[in-house]
Amino acid sequence: MISEKLIEKHQSLFDIDANLNRLVKKIELLNYINPLNIESEKKQFYASKFNYEPQFKYPKIKFNGFKLHRLFYSQRLERIQEEHIRLLYEDIIYEYSGLIECIETINQGRKFYFNSLKSFGTPTEKDLDNAKFILRFEDADFSQDMQPLYTAQEAVAYFEAFSKRYDFKFHIKLSTNISAAAMVQNNAQTLLLRKNHKFSKNQLQVLANHEIGVHMVTTFNAVNQPLQIFSNGFPNNVETQEGLAVYSEYMSGCLTLNRLKELSYRVIAVDSLIKGYSFSDTFDLLYNQYKLEKDKAFAINLRVHRGGGFTKDHLYLSGLQKVYQYAKQDNDLDVILTGKSSLEYKDAIYKLQDMGLANTSKYYTDAYLLKDAFNKDLDFILNSLK
Repeated sequence: MISEKLIEKHQSLFDIDANLNRLVKKIELLNYINPLNIESEKKQFYASKFNYEPQFKYPKIKFNGFKLHRLFYSQRLERIQEEHIRLLYEDIIYEYSGLIECIETINQGRKFYFNSLKSFGTPTEKDLDNAKFILRFEDADFSQDMQPLYTAQEAVAYFEAFSKRYDFKFHIKLSTNISAAAMVQNNAQTLLLRKNHKFSKNQLQVLANHEIGVHMVTTFNAVNQPLQIFSNGFPNNVETQEGLAVYSEYMSGCLTLNRLKELSYRVIAVDSLIKGYSFSDTFDLLYNQYKLEKDKAFAINLRVHRGGGFTKDHLYLSGLQKVYQYAKQDNDLDVILTGKSSLEYKDAIYKLQDMGLANTSKYYTDAYLLKDAFNKDLDFILNSLK
């Protein structure tokens, strides 16, 4: 608990933080970016022999973008006396403002794509080279663990059992309107599972360590923070958070070369946006050139082309590389588990902790405690990335 004296000393900071929290609750991007008619458009795409351009529909926007922009930029940041905190909040306001522009332009073609670029960037030549390097390796893992045998209901039971290792409660819901097999809704403290998806044993392990072991851990660590920015997210938190999540897969022993390749295909697919590829063009690239199974090619393609060109997915591989190297050098993982934090702002978080304005992590990803969980083949690949 933070003392009344400390709150009084930094009253302007807490007022601004509370104001931003009220505003940002309306703009959780993942609530808007997932199409409502995935299954019907998928059927039509397959029926057309992969030539149809899907016409996705999206949830209606529940806020006035112009008004929200004005309220974000009307915050009296000059009242925050500490310059490093003031600059942090400037960056945060720019970040949240960019998310408003993303949501406002969903399904507006290249307009959304350019706003997505501002918020999530795009793969560099180095990222593309890393993805192609990974794809050169032969994947020989065809074990029973990789067979899609488990229903969404069976997955619910698995995740409920897995969650008992952590002392927090969250909801699990089934949905037909998500493009991923599973995703965490941060504000609702809910794990969504795709209702009609069949899970393999390995995928259950991957998703449990990824979604619960990191995304839920950072969600509940953020609840334990005095400042709401830990819940709402630091700038560029996606790369760090997804890097932490995939690193948890690695440390728990369920990361496979097949999964690494999936992250690499996402980089390839995001790069196709820069080249101006349509939905069917990118599908053709993944299905015919890279010989991906059609449902997998469609799933990766959907994630990238939703909204008009969503570039976020290239960050999983670069995030893993950065977190892997950071952890390998025995750096502190606790600081970037404190909430929706990012590596670039770890020094700012340390300063907030020194001032009594931030706490260390209440929960810690249990996979990170497995110090001997190393895979020499994956180590070779991860150490070889540029």
